Amino acid sequence: MDVISIPAFFSPKNLGTKPHKSPPSFPRSSRRPLPKTPSPPRLPAAVRRPKVPSNPLSSSSNAQNSPPSNPLDSKLWLSSKICPSPSTASPPVNDNPETSHYDGDAVELSSTDYRQKGKIFVGNLPLWIKKNEIVEFFRQFGPVKNVVLIRGHEDPERNVGYCFLIYGGPTAEEAAGRAVEFDGMEFHGRVLTVRLDDGSRLRARAKERAKWVSGEKREFRSKWHEERDAACRRFRIVLDTEPENWQAVISAFEKISKPSRREFGLMVNYYARRGDKHHARATFENMRARGIEPNSYVFTNLVHAYAVARDMRGALSCTEEMKSEGIELTLVTYSILIGGYANINDAESAEKLFMEAKQKLEALNAIIYSNIIYANCQSGNMSRSEDLVREMEEQGIDAPIDLYHTMMDGYTNDRNEDKCLVVFERLKECGFAPSVISYGCLINLYAKIGKMSKAVEVCKIMESCGIKHNSKTYSMLINGFIQLDDYANAFIIFEEMLKSGLKPDAIVYNIIINAFCKMGNMERAICLVDEMQKERHKPSSRTFRPIIYGFATAGDTRRALDIFDLMRRLGCIPTVETYNVLILGLARKHQMEKAVGVIDKMILAGISPNEHTYTTVMEGYAADGDTGKAFEYFTKIKDAGLKLDVFTYESLLKACCKSGRMQSALAVTREMSAQRIPRNTFIYNILIDGWARRGDVWEAADLIQQMKLDGVLPDIHTYTSFINACCRAGDMQKAIKVIEEMEAAGVMANIKTYTTLIRGWARASLPEKALMCFEEMKRRGLKPDNAAYHCLMSSLLSRATVSEEYVYLGILSVCREMVDRELTVDMRTAVHWSKCLLKIERAGGELTQALQKTFPPAWSSSKFVFTSSDQIKIMDTGNKNYYESNYSDDDDDDDD
Repeated sequence: MDVISIPAFFSPKNLGTKPHKSPPSFPRSSRRPLPKTPSPPRLPAAVRRPKVPSNPLSSSSNAQNSPPSNPLDSKLWLSSKICPSPSTASPPVNDNPETSHYDGDAVELSSTDYRQKGKIFVGNLPLWIKKNEIVEFFRQFGPVKNVVLIRGHEDPERNVGYCFLIYGGPTAEEAAGRAVEFDGMEFHGRVLTVRLDDGSRLRARAKERAKWVSGEKREFRSKWHEERDAACRRFRIVLDTEPENWQAVISAFEKISKPSRREFGLMVNYYARRGDKHHARATFENMRARGIEPNSYVFTNLVHAYAVARDMRGALSCTEEMKSEGIELTLVTYSILIGGYANINDAESAEKLFMEAKQKLEALNAIIYSNIIYANCQSGNMSRSEDLVREMEEQGIDAPIDLYHTMMDGYTNDRNEDKCLVVFERLKECGFAPSVISYGCLINLYAKIGKMSKAVEVCKIMESCGIKHNSKTYSMLINGFIQLDDYANAFIIFEEMLKSGLKPDAIVYNIIINAFCKMGNMERAICLVDEMQKERHKPSSRTFRPIIYGFATAGDTRRALDIFDLMRRLGCIPTVETYNVLILGLARKHQMEKAVGVIDKMILAGISPNEHTYTTVMEGYAADGDTGKAFEYFTKIKDAGLKLDVFTYESLLKACCKSGRMQSALAVTREMSAQRIPRNTFIYNILIDGWARRGDVWEAADLIQQMKLDGVLPDIHTYTSFINACCRAGDMQKAIKVIEEMEAAGVMANIKTYTTLIRGWARASLPEKALMCFEEMKRRGLKPDNAAYHCLMSSLLSRATVSEEYVYLGILSVCREMVDRELTVDMRTAVHWSKCLLKIERAGGELTQALQKTFPPAWSSSKFVFTSSDQIKIMDTGNKNYYESNYSDDDDDDDD
């Protein structure tokens, strides 16, 4: 079995990891001892040749007691004993020093010493014959391992009329003997010449090797061979020095008159690195058309081309093709396949291939473990990743630094700060120096969990270690500040990046464009698109999505559609995701007719809506409480044969719970169970909130118990919805117990939880309890929002006529806080509070003056009149517009 050299492309760097350090090893063929022949009889001194300095390579091999010249000889010998090569044994060595030198007139060894068992020569073949036809004929004598069909130099499509056939298996020699008996048999009109291998090929190799060792000159090679070798060398030089210049690479390859398997393999490798599966396949088929059969190295490169292009179905078809030709998958092939599935977030398929590799391969390395761990980290299965790391260490495989980065990135996606820091400290304990990637993982972690102060601290530590920022670390910081709506610091980081000499790439431009869109500065975002083009960065669909969403949420559908035209002019074809963003913006603005119209435009453009498109429309109808339309689009997903996922059922449940159709919601959950879609926290929260709207505490409590039995932990939204159910049922004691249970479980109350409690105390006509709850919220460091102020003020105003003096003081205190924080209420709330004030102070007073400071500016130019006991009509004296209000406390329920 020949030793297959792994190209630089399959280095650990390109596979995503670095191998552990191990003693160097070399192929057995490079250390195979030379065959020894007896030296000639000693000549008289008169006719002897003058002494020439002997070759140190040949003389060193004959030394008996001298120490080895290579200091690694002992280590290499030990590694070869521990891991013996499966190749055939080396020829016997003559240990007699007197007969160790080779001479051309020496007596040669017999041909049987060089004859390859099971190998025959077949001559006088038709020039058009194919390899499969030869195999089919000679298979009757035994299993055929390989057929080497010799091709012509001038016309590689035709052979020269002979081949070498090698039988395999334990009966290879007997099969060759039976085949030789058919010498002179007619085959396709030709009389075949069948002979056993005479060892001439291996004998010629041994002679050539001996000539190199003895210092003799090589035989003269033809000009064609010299030109071909020079072209091959130029091709490899271009691959190493100019890989980005694809025209130079292709030109250098085409100048090779007759490329060998090695050159074809390098070319497939080049296309694989670029993810160009089509040209890789074309080069592969061109090699086959020339009669060169692919080996595992070429097949592995082709598999990698499909994996980089994320076409795993094509990669698997290549592996099936390998197996059909009797070529087994190697460790590198399995690593590439697992890495390909990791990139498309298919951990299940990666696990199947990993288990297959463990069964078929004797030993695994750090690369394949790093790829399977990366696949599990991408899917969020960190427990399995930890088990794989433990298994890897038990087998004595040292983890490379890239594996630590993979684990840190997995914990970052899982928002697990503690374990991410543990891995970072372990990285330093193992002797690795943290790099910009190590610190970048920590920066990304703190940016995702919103702890930007800690992210800035990590940056300072990194800079103190002499490690400079790159564009990725800057983009993480900018994106982190933008997620917190801290645009000032985001632009400060951007300016710092420019001062450091780094130019923004397409990712940074996309982040800044997203920031301007969130700020509502759409014109500046469009200007940045022009700036991207000037810097030779091609805008992508990700560039235009926030712009389209910004115009859609602003209700400017025409400008959003103009962006579609701009995309097409710039060569960026709108995708289904781009249309989905436009539909999402319209749905959130409750413009469902326009959203449905966008679907019609998608179909006209030749783009089929996917399940996310219909789910977004269902979300819009669910927010409007239109259950019928939501079920209509649910049926469309089924009719189109699209995948039903948990998000689709979430939208349908929201529509049912919003409209109060809880029996329909239960029917939806039963269908989820039939489809084997597990309920997650969001599903339970929607159901609990639906029962809370009806004030059904018992059903909500049963759902929480079922939730715990299913292994789904309640979160803050679950507890808040259950508290809302208790408040609606008037059971405030139960609500207080839920608060205590929640805190015992380690879940802290947020502003929404306290707002729900304040609303509950208001319904119970206990404003003093609502005021105490408000003060408790502030003591815990939570800043009240408009909803909290609104609920508390409505509670205090409703009892101001019958309560004691502390209610008046509470109203004045809340008004001062709102004025200090520059908070104002909408016109509808102002009308309701004015109605309450008329019952307290008909002629105006201190409460009226304090409260009116929180009213909108339009209040000063308006006057109100009563039209009934429950309705107020407001007339704007400036433009003669009327506003009507029929206000109720129940209308303020949060629909999160």
